[in-house]
Amino acid sequence: MNRLTVPLATLLAVLAAPSFAAGAADSISVVDPYVRQAPPGAMATGAFMVIKNGGAKDVKLVKADNPASKLTELHTHINDGGVMKMRPVKDIPIKAKGEAVLKPGGLHVMLIEMKSQLKDGDTIPLTLTFDDGSSKKIDVPVKKPMAGDMPMGGMGGHDMSQHKH
Repeated sequence: MNRLTVPLATLLAVLAAPSFAAGAADSISVVDPYVRQAPPGAMATGAFMVIKNGGAKDVKLVKADNPASKLTELHTHINDGGVMKMRPVKDIPIKAKGEAVLKPGGLHVMLIEMKSQLKDGDTIPLTLTFDDGSSKKIDVPVKKPMAGDMPMGGMGGHDMSQHKH
């Protein structure tokens, strides 16, 4: 009888595991992601998107990662005495049944120390990690800057002195 209880317990643990492995990422959808094509020689750019949380619990984006840059950070813009400055943030909250809008001049994912020049039409895999440890991998197209976009990558009076190196 002991021989049956151990395999049964193991079977129950294995069957239950998928529910534990499921996480916040399952209730997240990403709409209109893009990475801004940086000008030649720029060492940083931004990724923008709308992150929608279809779940019943608040979620926090705590990390992003990609193979195209040495560093990837979550950022926001602040107005410090009339100068727009980018600053890292520890997380980006996404309310239950709500969304977080990552856009130029606001919250965004910063790609720092680019490994190569990105071209319009390239696609970058971006992994978003949430506060429960779950993650979602998305493919993000590179697009030319649009009229009215705020500059990134240390141009246009942006202070990037707070970036980790």
